[in-house]
Amino acid sequence: MLSIYQLKPRFQSLLRPSVQRLHDRGVTANQVTITAALVSVLLGLLLTWLSHIAWLFILLPVWMLLRMALNAVDGMLAREFGQQSKLGAYLNELCDVIADTALYLPFACLPGVSPPLVVLVVISALISEYAGVMGPLAGASRRYDGPMGKSDRAFAFGVLGAGVAFNVLGADWINGLLLVILALSLYTLYNRVRQGLAETR
Repeated sequence: MLSIYQLKPRFQSLLRPSVQRLHDRGVTANQVTITAALVSVLLGLLLTWLSHIAWLFILLPVWMLLRMALNAVDGMLAREFGQQSKLGAYLNELCDVIADTALYLPFACLPGVSPPLVVLVVISALISEYAGVMGPLAGASRRYDGPMGKSDRAFAFGVLGAGVAFNVLGADWINGLLLVILALSLYTLYNRVRQGLAETR
């Protein structure tokens, strides 16, 4: 199933010179991972507190793009410069779901947007990522199958944030798009379990 995640190798090639410079300056993969999570939480708190200021939601697509870059950077630092660790593995997975939750929940504060629907989207995202992490426990690889993986959700919520900021998406549209994200997240959950089982056969 097609996913933005499949573009990751090309994205990494573009980032490689910057990753080399960060390594030369002593920056570690874990530092990048924690920094991305902290900024995500702070941005989520800001958008929740000031959700009535619509234009602030333009920060969401900007940060989503930067965060995708940082997620690629921390992985490259770990793999290509011998910084892989058990702590790093924990941080990589935990910080991602913490950041996602912080960045998605502010939409529940928007007038007319269904808070239960936003929460369901967050829960489905958490469970689908958990299904991906469970791959190695079942004898498969860590599953990144789409169609609504981490990168895809980041893109989708970036679009929603831009729509709110430019006042081109009303609450009904946002609720409709959230239903689509929810359905695709549930299919992603199914797909990751199915592909993980197929890999072990």
